[in-house]
Amino acid sequence: MAFKNPTRAEIRDILKRSKRIAVVGLSTNPEKTSYMVSEAMQKAGYEIIPVNPHADEILGVKAVRSLTEIEGHVDIVNVFRRSEFLPEVAREAAKIKPDVFWAQLGLVSEEAYEICQANGITCIMDRCIKVEHALTARD
Repeated sequence: MAFKNPTRAEIRDILKRSKRIAVVGLSTNPEKTSYMVSEAMQKAGYEIIPVNPHADEILGVKAVRSLTEIEGHVDIVNVFRRSEFLPEVAREAAKIKPDVFWAQLGLVSEEAYEICQANGITCIMDRCIKVEHALTARD
């Protein structure tokens, strides 16, 4: 099954209805892309849940060690880990049943896509959530 992103219209709808974003690989370093993107999304009104086993708090929010520690529904799992780690993160995401698995710009894994498909999770890869949100805001 070949990977294909949802259409821009579908991505716009996802971002409009989503509220909670778990960010896997969110750095404590304000100069890292994961921090800047997550901070922008937080300022745009999204609840950011940092997933980082090496941090206690990021962006003023208590960090969790893994996705399975999150209480309540997660709309989007946004991943800032190298492509070779995407299948592992997708398997963990499948345990919490988010609506969307989102791998940031430059990240693609056919195996992660297949895991998402098998678990009814929409998969977006090689797209920046901040850029997509900015495009949505213009609509």
